[in-house]
Amino acid sequence: MQRSAPYSAGGPVLQQHDHRDACEKRSLPHRVLLYTGSYNHIVDGVTLTLNRLVDYLEREGIEVLVVSPTSKEPKIDHAGRHIAIPSIPLPGREEYRIATFIPPGVRREITRFRPGLVHVATPDLPGRWAMSYARRHAIPLVTTYHTDFSAYLDYYRLGRLEGVLAGYLRYFYRRPELVCVPSRSMIEELNRRGVEGRMRVWGRGVDDTRFTPERSSGEWRSGIGADSGTVIINYTGRLVSEKNVMIMPEISRHLQKQGIRHRMIVVGDGPAREELQQRMPHGIFAGHLDGEDLAVAYASSDIFLFPSATETFGNVVLEAMASGLPVVAADATGSRDLVTHQRTGLLAPVDRESHLLEHVETLARDAETRRAMGRAGYEASTSYRWEAILGKMLDYYAEATVLAPRRTDLRRILGVAG
Repeated sequence: MQRSAPYSAGGPVLQQHDHRDACEKRSLPHRVLLYTGSYNHIVDGVTLTLNRLVDYLEREGIEVLVVSPTSKEPKIDHAGRHIAIPSIPLPGREEYRIATFIPPGVRREITRFRPGLVHVATPDLPGRWAMSYARRHAIPLVTTYHTDFSAYLDYYRLGRLEGVLAGYLRYFYRRPELVCVPSRSMIEELNRRGVEGRMRVWGRGVDDTRFTPERSSGEWRSGIGADSGTVIINYTGRLVSEKNVMIMPEISRHLQKQGIRHRMIVVGDGPAREELQQRMPHGIFAGHLDGEDLAVAYASSDIFLFPSATETFGNVVLEAMASGLPVVAADATGSRDLVTHQRTGLLAPVDRESHLLEHVETLARDAETRRAMGRAGYEASTSYRWEAILGKMLDYYAEATVLAPRRTDLRRILGVAG
C-alpha cells in the first residue's frame, strides 16, 4: 500500500525554555489537542493540510496530540503523536470512516496530556465531545472548517436533511472562540445559512519548490501521446460525484465535435473512476500521483479543469496555478477566491454547466491566452506560502487564548495550566 509523506520534516526547533518564553509572551499554548474525523486513512486536502499543520506546530516546539479514526492500512505516514478511536466505514464509500465515540481510555489519555488549547476540525459527535471537554475544563477552543457537508447533500439525495444539518452547524460553530474558514467566499456562504461565530480566514498554501512551471516535460507529453498541437486538459482530485466529475466526458465529446485535438488526463482515484472510464474511453487515468510525478503532470498540461462546486478552498487549483496553468472552474466557494475571471482563468456559473464546455473550448483554441493566464496564475500563487499560512494559525491560537481570559484564569486557579 503506497503511503504519502504530506509534510516536510526538518527546520529549527526552539529549545524548551525559549519556546515556553515565546509561548507566554504570545499567549500560545504549550500543548494542543487536535480532533479530526480524517487524518491518516485517506489522502485528501484535509488530511494533507492537518498533517502539515501538526508538523509545523511541533517544529515550533508545541506538543500536539491528534485524536482521529484510522484504518488497518493508513495511506499517510502521519505527523505527530496519534491516538486512534473507533469508527465505521461510510456506507457505499468505504474509503471514508465515520468516528463513533471517544473511549474512556482515550479520554484519560487526553486528561493526562493536559492540553492548553483544543482544536476541533470535524463537527461530528466526537468533535462535539472535544468541544464540550474544552468548555468544561475552561480551555480555549478553536475550530477549522474543512468540508462543506451541506453542499454534498443533493449529490446523495439527502436534501431533506439540509435544515437539520444547518441547525446543528449553527449550534456547533457559535461555541468556539474562533472558527477558521479556508476562504472569504465560504464565510459569506456560511453567514448566508445563518452560521455565526468569530470567523477568520485561514487559507491553504502551496509548495512552490515542488509545483512550478519548470517541471514541464516534453518527454512526459510524448509519453501520453500528445504532440505540440495537442491540448492536454488536466483534472486532479478525488473521483467522486460531488466534485461534478461526470462533466469531463461531455467536455471531451464537445471538443471532439469541434475538431480540437486534445487529451484528457485524470489524476486521482475514487468510486466514480470505473464509470468515468466507461464514458471516456480515450481518457488517460493516471491514478493517484504525488511528489515529482504529480508536479510534472500539472506543469506538462495546458489547461486545468476543476468543475467542483462543493469546495471550501481548492488546494489542487492552487497547485495548478503554481505550475503555470490557466484554470477553468465552477464559480463557487473556494475556486472564486483563487481564480480571477479572465485573468488567471475562466469561471462558469454553477447552474450553467454549458459554460464550462465553452470556456475549455475557448482556451483550447487560444494558446497565447493560455500562456498569459498561466503566467498570471503563477504570479498570484506566490502569495500562498505554506510557512506564512501555517504561521497564521499560531496567531489565531494566541487570539483565542486572549478571547477566553476568564476560562484560562479558572484553569490556572484549578492547577491545570497548559
